[in-house]
Amino acid sequence: MNLPKVIADLVDAQNSFDSVAYANCFFETATVFDEGKTHSGRQEIQYWIDEANKKYRTVMKPLTYIENGTASILSAECSGTFPGSPITLKFHFDIVDQQIQHLKVTE
Repeated sequence: MNLPKVIADLVDAQNSFDSVAYANCFFETATVFDEGKTHSGRQEIQYWIDEANKKYRTVMKPLTYIENGTASILSAECSGTFPGSPITLKFHFDIVDQQIQHLKVTE
């Protein structure tokens, strides 16, 4: 699958549990909305994904990618140590200048 570099980097970082590389895919002032919570700023995003990685060991397998201007949606099979694994999640991105400005994760 041909993904924008920042999305490919994010998937690689997720699959290697590298929270620093994951957070570096985002703007300094980016936001992530996941499981009813908003995480604001690169440092908070790094803390959030580090905790999630320790708890769930989630890996992503991209299934589809749709792009419309700066907005895009990646559907990915996510598996890990969480109930219901594997599950298909949708990652809604706003990408500006090859960095993620906003991410919302939905089912």
